[in-house]
Amino acid sequence: MKIYNKLVRDKIPEIIKATGKTFDTHYAKKEELLPLLETKLNEEVSEYLEDKNLEELADVMEVLFGLANALGYSEEDLINKRNAKKEERGGFDKGIVLEKVYE
Repeated sequence: MKIYNKLVRDKIPEIIKATGKTFDTHYAKKEELLPLLETKLNEEVSEYLEDKNLEELADVMEVLFGLANALGYSEEDLINKRNAKKEERGGFDKGIVLEKVYE
């Protein structure tokens, strides 16, 4: 038996069941969901930093959407906020590195 005690994607129990294995799960209570999502975000960011691929970036995005939802926002709210900040302050497309600001 392997113990995980971590948040998994919604279809993981179905996938495990299809392999014929048994498992235990529970639905996170509201007060435990945010810390579980934050732990998952760290996990997914670490995986991205190791593998640097689109799949891992998509996993990071999915966790961000989950965090937004747990905080009472929709995916659309998050994307709209991102777009508004990009319009106001720009994105990171140009790769500008701020070295110094002289007073």
